[in-house]
Amino acid sequence: MTDYTLYYSPDSANLVVRMALHEAGADYDARLVDRGRGEHRSDRYRALNPQGLLPVLVDGDTVLFETAAILLYLVDRHPELGPGIDHPARGDLYRWLFYLSNTLHAELRLRFYSVRYVANASGEAGLRGAVAARLADHLAMLDRQIGGHDDGWLLASGFSVCDLYLAACCRWMVLYPPQDPVDHAVIDALPALGRLLERLGARASVASACEREWIEPPYLVRPRMPSPPSGSVLG
Repeated sequence: MTDYTLYYSPDSANLVVRMALHEAGADYDARLVDRGRGEHRSDRYRALNPQGLLPVLVDGDTVLFETAAILLYLVDRHPELGPGIDHPARGDLYRWLFYLSNTLHAELRLRFYSVRYVANASGEAGLRGAVAARLADHLAMLDRQIGGHDDGWLLASGFSVCDLYLAACCRWMVLYPPQDPVDHAVIDALPALGRLLERLGARASVASACEREWIEPPYLVRPRMPSPPSGSVLG
């Protein structure tokens, strides 16, 4: 019997959750939501997530959406994923996990879906450029944070889901939108962040999770686009 059910689309935010599940050695069932066929808009899927977005994680009668909420739920069940509720570093987990979700990932979405945030198409390139500059500032700050820790992880307490989330955001940043991704040189200039991505890319949990979403190596440094079955839509 599986512990969890993960609803996913290749290389969407579910990738972070999948990496966490693999890191924890958790048993789970993965169910593809084929956005090419509009399955994310179906009444059945919207009963799980009214927004029709990914990921969704089901654990028995508990249904979770929003990446940070799912990751925090998993940390509380798998101590290898981050500081638990009574750990002195729990505040660091809250601080950085929600920074990644509410700031870094949220601004990435402005670039991915820029057409939704401007009055007309002529404003898209300007919005993406402005957000790219902000992302570079965010990454520089994160690089300093990582570089200040002897073990080279985002949290002073060690490896956590925050590292996985940050790595996925860096991956998406240099791949999407395909017509105007952020130049990988932004990451190349940040040594501590680069080392973190290299370490995670060599981790068995990251490799196995990526391969389940049709992502071939390299996964995080100079990453490749996934190659899903015909008909699936990336996001």
